[in-house]
Amino acid sequence: MIPLRDNVPTRTFPIVTVGIIVVNAIAWFWELSGRGVDYHVVKDGYYPCSVQGPCEPIQIGSTVFSHHLSWWEGTFTSMFLHGSWEHILGNMLFLWIFGNNVEDALGRVRFLLWYLAGGLAATAAQTFVTLHFGSTQDASVPNIGASGAIAAVLGAYILLLPRASVLSVIFFGFIFLREIPAIWFLGIWFLFQLWQGGWSVVQPEAGGGVAFFAHIGGFVFGLLTVFLVAQRRPLRPSY
Repeated sequence: MIPLRDNVPTRTFPIVTVGIIVVNAIAWFWELSGRGVDYHVVKDGYYPCSVQGPCEPIQIGSTVFSHHLSWWEGTFTSMFLHGSWEHILGNMLFLWIFGNNVEDALGRVRFLLWYLAGGLAATAAQTFVTLHFGSTQDASVPNIGASGAIAAVLGAYILLLPRASVLSVIFFGFIFLREIPAIWFLGIWFLFQLWQGGWSVVQPEAGGGVAFFAHIGGFVFGLLTVFLVAQRRPLRPSY
């Protein structure tokens, strides 16, 4: 399923949500125009082994990376890096559809700080799983992407707007459009993360960019914290 839009208006223009999308886009084109996506993923990604080593070296072309960014640097840089067009377009689509209403409920400054905190929580969740159940090789795979922070947005949205609907493209032998209750759309998304996480407990997705337990950790963070920071309820669905 691919979401196209929801049916919930906002009180004001979601400047922070748009700003985050713009920053991610700038970072993506910087990756493309620099020394290549793979190079920047390895050089500027987050490594669980930076919390608790050792880290295995990684070679990209003729360059061998024996040392990685510190965990606190990599945590923040990795939130704005992506590994492919599909990766960034999918993430930004979800952020655009669901982020504006969460921003409306939290307020601009709170939303920005909370979004970054969600990314930290997501990274911490994946790091814990990797270090406790994975190998040194698993901990030496770079993690990148906004998915963890966006998962926090999804967790917040499902509590704030359980009666909203999401117009979605559904692929089931053929393609059709259908309005799906947000609680079902996001609930299915979360269950899919749990299922995939069960099959690959510590392995990042292909290309090493997004880890399933980062999704799970971010989503749970959103569930647990949204009502602690929300300043008001979002507007009701328009129909």
